[in-house]
Amino acid sequence: KMSVPDYMQCAEDHQTLLVVVQPTGIVPEESFFRIYKRISAVSQVNVRDSQRVLYIRYRHHYPPENNEWGDFQTHRKVVGLITITECSSAKEWPQTFEKFHLQKEMYGSTLYDSRLFVFGLQGEIAEQPRTDVAFYPSYDECETVEKRIEDFIESLFIVLESKRLDRATDKSGDKIPLLCVPFEKKDFVGLDTDSRHYKKRCQGRMRKHVGDLCLQAGMLQDSLVHYHMAVELLRSVNDFLWLGAALEGLCSASVIYHYPGGTGGKVGSRRAQGGSLSAEAGNRHRPGKEGISVLFCALTSNGINADTSAEIGRAKNCLSPEDIIEKYKEAISYYGKYKNAGVIELEACVKAVRVLAMQKRSMEASEFLQNAVYINLRQLSEEEKIQRYSILSELYERIGFHRKSAFFKRIAAMQCAAPSIPEPGWRACYKLLLETLPGYSLSLDPQDFSKGTHRGWAAVQMRLLHELVYASRRMGNPALCVRHLSFLLQTMLDFLSDQEKKDVTQSLESYTAKCPGTMEVITLPDGLKLPPVPFTKLPIVKSVKLLNLPASLRPHKMKSLLGQNVSTKSPFIYSPIIAHSRGEERNKKIDFQWVQGDVCEVQLMVYNPMPFELRVENMGLLTTGVEFESLPAALSLPAESGLYPVTLVGVPQTTGQITVNGYHTSVFGVFSDCLLDNLPGVKTNGCTVEVIPALPRLQISTSLPRSAHTLQPSSGDEISTNVSVQLYNGETQQLIIKLENIGTEPLEKLEVTAKTVNTKEKLYGDFLTWNLEDTLCQFPLKPGKIATFIVNIKVKLDFSCQENLLQDISDDGISVSGLPLSSPFRQVVKPRVETKPLNPQESSKVGDFSHVK
Repeated sequence: KMSVPDYMQCAEDHQTLLVVVQPTGIVPEESFFRIYKRISAVSQVNVRDSQRVLYIRYRHHYPPENNEWGDFQTHRKVVGLITITECSSAKEWPQTFEKFHLQKEMYGSTLYDSRLFVFGLQGEIAEQPRTDVAFYPSYDECETVEKRIEDFIESLFIVLESKRLDRATDKSGDKIPLLCVPFEKKDFVGLDTDSRHYKKRCQGRMRKHVGDLCLQAGMLQDSLVHYHMAVELLRSVNDFLWLGAALEGLCSASVIYHYPGGTGGKVGSRRAQGGSLSAEAGNRHRPGKEGISVLFCALTSNGINADTSAEIGRAKNCLSPEDIIEKYKEAISYYGKYKNAGVIELEACVKAVRVLAMQKRSMEASEFLQNAVYINLRQLSEEEKIQRYSILSELYERIGFHRKSAFFKRIAAMQCAAPSIPEPGWRACYKLLLETLPGYSLSLDPQDFSKGTHRGWAAVQMRLLHELVYASRRMGNPALCVRHLSFLLQTMLDFLSDQEKKDVTQSLESYTAKCPGTMEVITLPDGLKLPPVPFTKLPIVKSVKLLNLPASLRPHKMKSLLGQNVSTKSPFIYSPIIAHSRGEERNKKIDFQWVQGDVCEVQLMVYNPMPFELRVENMGLLTTGVEFESLPAALSLPAESGLYPVTLVGVPQTTGQITVNGYHTSVFGVFSDCLLDNLPGVKTNGCTVEVIPALPRLQISTSLPRSAHTLQPSSGDEISTNVSVQLYNGETQQLIIKLENIGTEPLEKLEVTAKTVNTKEKLYGDFLTWNLEDTLCQFPLKPGKIATFIVNIKVKLDFSCQENLLQDISDDGISVSGLPLSSPFRQVVKPRVETKPLNPQESSKVGDFSHVK
């Protein structure tokens, strides 16, 4: 019973000669495979004085029990042996040569020829000319290896050709031996060898065997004829196992004819042969028979050209692409009758799948693969199971069944860590699991999940991510565990149950206690890069709003107190090309400024999607454009809270344009940088604001009590307060105003203007008078210093013809409006254009003026 299937088998392997390359004695693995690579590069050899091409299949390991099936299908027979050994002295040579002979005996019954390559031996022995031994001083000095291999293959061809001629010759009167597979030998003991049925069986099997030899010898047309004759003979005696082999040989020869590039998937690995083979067939005659008609086929990359399909149809020997599959099905059905032919059946299914993949017939290919899955073989080792499932996965991938491919690759991954393995291969398991991701529509880039529609089965994807986490843990890589768990929580949050959310977050916290999650890219040994996973859903941000400074701190552009402002309007130019972008800029424009050194605020509306309280330990702003000191905040959001306002603050350290790009958080031990560009559906009123240089800050207090009511509503551009005083007509009182610089910048200017609001009486003289000389002597007012400013209030009214005036005055009062008495604040009062400055010569100075109304 053949025990080891070759999952890499393809139809064109039927025309190859099998050569085993093995080391003997102590040979370094690296050195062996270095020579093996050079040897296996000689895979095609043109036969001298012929148009035939020989194809060689090299193996560095081949089970001897498989070799016993060499009569059944000759490409399974080891016909060549190349042994590589090291020998440093003449004393070791006899023992080395003896090992070579012992190795030959393992495949002795089938070998055509063998070679021994000896490295390291120099001297008299090495100088003796030998055909079966090649001596080389070292692994670096062996330029003739390829030439030796070509000569070796020619010697194989001579033996092959002699066997083909011997068995193909019709020797009437001679008994044809009965070729058997190993398990059949006991069944034919005592059979009548003179019966017609037995002779037909012998003839059919031998004809099939000659077809194999012709195919290996590069005689494609002859092999087709022999296979057809073998099918007829074997069908007549119901010899189903060998009939299946004859049908498979017919399929292989037809596949080689139709697909000269090969079906194994290695592009450019084989030469196009159609022309040379048909020409070769026309120039030869099969011994004892008439010449075989030549098949001329125009070949295309997809198979048969439609213009010549009729000619190929007339050439009965060569199967059409459709017939090839039908014959494969028939052959596999015959193999299925024999439990000992499981490997043959499995390999035939694989070969048919490769052909169907070339024909782009995916559904039929999947049927063959499904059959291959259920073929019972002996108890396979774990390594063989991994190989089997991996190849099934590759074949499903080749026919476009990506999810099925991922399924089998995942089984192979789990097999790498099976309980029965003494040392589970978690690295191999992890690598195979990564390869399954595309089949399940899963990538490890969170950006692919931020675009809305979810692709794939979430339940399977979550299972796969859990397996990646587990494999990472068993590999001893906590950073990988954290990255995969973070990805699971971020991308699959909508599909997790409440209990799963708790379980995942608990696991994450236990891993991050040892290895906190970062925003660094993780590079795996095979070069794959795992991007960072920012927690943009913990919490979920719905809007971002940059806030203006408090009223007392807002900067205002100062207007000149002299004359009217100069118009700075520009000409209107319409351009439809930039209209749209202007609109976008206007939408993002913020009509206020922030000030260097002052605390600025950004309000976020957030909510917690988790079924438990969410603690955000470190939340702050991410900005560009200006040096910015972010002052982090700690949050505690109730379970599944509604929209919840969160204010993040910071201090700009320099001036210019500052852009709020996002925010950073620390949740469950994972540090995240969440960019606004990656947040779908976030509303914002603009994210860029101008930061102006630091301004002076002034606190004002007065000697008069505050008024209980407002005399005049504020215009919005001013900060005002009201103090009250009650005077009799003709009475005078002083208002003492203290000016304290509570900021870090010196106060350089003080301007005072006055305006009387009164419509019921006539004033005589100046109602308010002051003298700034003493106050201005203290300017510029340095930080922490206080200046005093005195205002004289004098009342002089005309009461004639106004009987009720006193009552009106008593009701309304006369107020002096000044700056607020709260602290801290910035002076932002607008000057009045109808008044004149106290010192006109100072009005020409450039800068922001501080003044009192």
